[in-house]
Amino acid sequence: MAPTFLNTKSEYETLVDKYDTFMFDCDGVLWHGDRLVPGARQVLSILRDRKKHIIFVTNNATKSRKNYRKKFESLGVQAEVDEIFGSAYASAVYLSTVVSLPKTKKVYVIGQAGLEEELDEEGVAHIGGTDPEDNTTEPFSLDDFKLDESVGAVLCGLDTRLNYTKLCKALQYITRNEGCLFLATNTDPTYPAAGGFLPGAGSISAPLRYALGRDPVSIGKPNKTMLDCIKAKHDFDPARTIMIGDRLDTDILFGQQGGVSTLLVLTGVTKVSEISGEKPPIVPDFVLKSIGDLVALTGEEAMA
Repeated sequence: MAPTFLNTKSEYETLVDKYDTFMFDCDGVLWHGDRLVPGARQVLSILRDRKKHIIFVTNNATKSRKNYRKKFESLGVQAEVDEIFGSAYASAVYLSTVVSLPKTKKVYVIGQAGLEEELDEEGVAHIGGTDPEDNTTEPFSLDDFKLDESVGAVLCGLDTRLNYTKLCKALQYITRNEGCLFLATNTDPTYPAAGGFLPGAGSISAPLRYALGRDPVSIGKPNKTMLDCIKAKHDFDPARTIMIGDRLDTDILFGQQGGVSTLLVLTGVTKVSEISGEKPPIVPDFVLKSIGDLVALTGEEAMA
């Protein structure tokens, strides 16, 4: 079934009236890097004025929810901490609650400070990550490596300081510590940034996937774990909920697997050609050129 392309004010009105809860991806939908998509701030204000429930669902694992809120504030966008659900937070909850990692166990982190902060909030012990010992360009040698037998999981997120040492240590823990979990905050191959695209968290875990010959358990979108995390904190009716995103294989699939409606915007990764073929693999319910198009509901022009 082909998606519905929304182009007129009356179509926008029908969309907004139909749903009570609006779930937003962030990168590629509301902003690119540190630049807002024109009209994004206005649209969020329109929805809040109409008493809509807003939830931000992001696979970004570099920031904790508290720090992610600071990004919203820096862009002049209203957001509360409990409205923000990132894959770093979902990963921490997965370890503390879903698999109930014993307190005697640690997590080896390939990732940044935001991921560590969420693990701390959930009381999950961890090593690696931002530890200076692991952020080195020195050659790695097994002769100098001491295996920490208390490591019960390796968690990979986006790490802009990825190096050979981190990959080597992660491989040792997964292959030598019995029962060690191999987890990824998400498996996005890229993410949109100002001026183009950069390798995402999925690209960070790719060397380990290749070395191990298997995939990690991925916690972020499109996996149901993220939605379970949201449901634990928010009460919403799936029939009156819509997920808005720029990726078919994460955002739109996430909505479909969660039983909510989906809206694709064309300001991020996905191009219209990917949904206009004879049998596109994933088809959203609705398509907008930009979230800023909804500013037409007020008769104003979209502003950056």
